[in-house]
Amino acid sequence: MTQYGGYGHCVTELVNVGAQQAFDFLSNPLNVGTWSLGCMHTEATSEAGKYVGTSLFDGQRLQLQLEASRELLLIDYLVGAVQPLRPRISIRIVAAETCDLTPDQCYVSLMAWRSTQMTDHRWSQLCASHEAEIWLIKARLEAAGGG
Repeated sequence: MTQYGGYGHCVTELVNVGAQQAFDFLSNPLNVGTWSLGCMHTEATSEAGKYVGTSLFDGQRLQLQLEASRELLLIDYLVGAVQPLRPRISIRIVAAETCDLTPDQCYVSLMAWRSTQMTDHRWSQLCASHEAEIWLIKARLEAAGGG
């Protein structure tokens, strides 16, 4: 098993869709269930703005809320099994003009921060999951955008 150290983890991929299209897809909580291994099959709860999904690892039902800023192209995912949910996962979209990409491209970065309660095994699992999830995000975005 690969060991991941540190307090945070970030993966970035070049995606062949525009930044606004990426933001629209990634800020939709129901779409999280198509790429997040820890929150698959996301569905709305009876409480506005709150969602649940299922972990592929242990079948646990996890709660999810989003805080998204179109202006910043930043999405915070508040996640957990119990309240209060904490914003430990974020996606930052980098628009084409920021890094001299073509208009139909952007960078997508998936970031996580380690809780002091997280075991080394759980942290390694989360980091490895994000390395797979960035490829799922790229595939979903490009399939939807024709890229």
